[in-house]
Amino acid sequence: MAPVVVLIGPPGAGKSSVGSRVARLLGTGLRDTDADVEAAAGRSVSDIFVSDGEDRFRELERLAVSQAIAEHDGVLSLGGGAPMNASTQALLEQYVSGGGMVVFLDVSLQAAVPRVGLNATRPLLLGNPRQRWLTLMTERRPIYERLATLTVLTDNRKPHDIARQIAEARA
Repeated sequence: MAPVVVLIGPPGAGKSSVGSRVARLLGTGLRDTDADVEAAAGRSVSDIFVSDGEDRFRELERLAVSQAIAEHDGVLSLGGGAPMNASTQALLEQYVSGGGMVVFLDVSLQAAVPRVGLNATRPLLLGNPRQRWLTLMTERRPIYERLATLTVLTDNRKPHDIARQIAEARA
């Protein structure tokens, strides 16, 4: 068992909205690893960051991704930082080598800002959110691009159009 599609990308790329539409088009379910972490911890991602720190969150996230890749046969949406973990990268590379599809939903800062809102529910964007987002993307982009079997720019596009493109590429 393996996901039909794994979505990666930064905050504001549309992983949740596009993921639900891809799942509908493919007749399967959507699983979000951030939701899995929240369910396992009984707290929000923001609360975990504040109470336990980023390292603890990343460990919970790594476990959630590992479990989801092993168990879920639908569309899987990973938290923006999940692919930065070396063991998660290895899992995704193995998944791709077995015919899996990893889609990097790319987005510019200008398009991400209204989607994300750049508020306190995004703990890694606290402080100067625009600068933090740009810094995160500078760090993460090479990994997103290396892991992706398909890259889709989501700027100025409707989620259903992006989902259709992904579903057609999966067929």
